[in-house]
Amino acid sequence: MRLTMRKISLLAVLILTLSWVSTADANHRYTIDEAAFDDLFAASQQVDPMSAFSGAFGTTALQGADHGKQPALAFALAWVLGPLGIHRFYLGTATMTGVGYILTLGGCGIVATIDWIMLLIELIDENNFENYVNNPRFFMWVN
Repeated sequence: MRLTMRKISLLAVLILTLSWVSTADANHRYTIDEAAFDDLFAASQQVDPMSAFSGAFGTTALQGADHGKQPALAFALAWVLGPLGIHRFYLGTATMTGVGYILTLGGCGIVATIDWIMLLIELIDENNFENYVNNPRFFMWVN
């Protein structure tokens, strides 16, 4: 068994050495045309990355109302950390509601998914985001 392991080890070292030599040789084959690279940047145009969002969702969806909460950020938090209820803490919910989200993992994911859908609808339509801010209820979409 030891002889076989020794052969496998030597074969692995040989493969690694050959791959290192082949990549070192490949680095010498490529060159950069710096003049074309500079021309590419000279012909480029400065773009504001937030302009795409303001055109799609409107400025109020990104800036939020006077409460300072942003629907886009609440939506992103619900998407990534929904079962932990981090979006609810961001929106200013009651502490025990947030603890309930953590203990139930967002109502087994069902309540967190509905929160995510409601925030997506709010992000697109911009109807009544104020109903979700400082909402102490576990089901924030129920009036």
